Amino acid sequence: MNDSSPYVPPTVWTWNKDNGGRFANINRPIAGATHDKDLPVGRHPLQLYSLATPNGVKVTVMLEELLALGHRGAEYDAWLIRINEGDQFGSGFVAANPNSKIPALVDRSGPQPVRVFESGAILLHLAEKFGAFLPAGGAARAECLSWLFWQMGSAPFLGGGFGHFYAYAPEKIEYAIDRYAMEVKRQLDVLDRHLADRAYMAGDDYTIADMAIWPWYGSLVKGLLYEAGVFLDVQAYANVVRWTDAIAQRPAVKRGRMVNRVFGDPASQLHERHDASDFDTHTQDKVAPR
Repeated sequence: MNDSSPYVPPTVWTWNKDNGGRFANINRPIAGATHDKDLPVGRHPLQLYSLATPNGVKVTVMLEELLALGHRGAEYDAWLIRINEGDQFGSGFVAANPNSKIPALVDRSGPQPVRVFESGAILLHLAEKFGAFLPAGGAARAECLSWLFWQMGSAPFLGGGFGHFYAYAPEKIEYAIDRYAMEVKRQLDVLDRHLADRAYMAGDDYTIADMAIWPWYGSLVKGLLYEAGVFLDVQAYANVVRWTDAIAQRPAVKRGRMVNRVFGDPASQLHERHDASDFDTHTQDKVAPR
């Protein structure tokens, strides 16, 4: 890593286990399970296996919003998947998501369990299942889905690109940081221009598009993601800040951010959620350490 000579890619790439940086213990160039481990199953119709990364928060916010609307069928068990410990490579999790990424949902409300993986797919599944947070048709539905998929396509630049090289890479590479910072600021400008004359991403109504985008870009604006807010001058995007603050005040968003959270203030961490009362009785400031 300290050799100043330029890197010349080999003819055929081979995996160097010692060159993986912070996440070397969980990154590998192959798929599949590394060990046998069944997933736990609780008593509710929906079983979520996740962690409170931005992608995980999308789904717990959605579930809490559905419950706030009175959809009792949206009751769920949220099981903690510790990705730094390799839980996502257990055989049960791989069966739920062959891509070994959180979140994964198993919908057990019907005669046969249905697995749903990829956060955007889970939001869409739940929105259609409960008829909520997704316009029924026409231009509004198209706008909502367009922004949902915009987020799914854009987040790798913010997370896997900017976040990796700015916060996690074993050395700071100016070219890589500049390349991804430029793209993230372009994305923030896209959002800021779009939100200049509308309350939410799809118009006047809060939808799954907002739930998908907020955990990434709202967290960035709030200084919760990579501690990069000053570096990216996020306060310059006034419309994004206004939208971020409005969503942050929603009670369901506050609850959803707590679920499967393993960092920060212990009072904000609810490692697993199996009942609505858990928010009052089972946060980490109230339970014995693991």
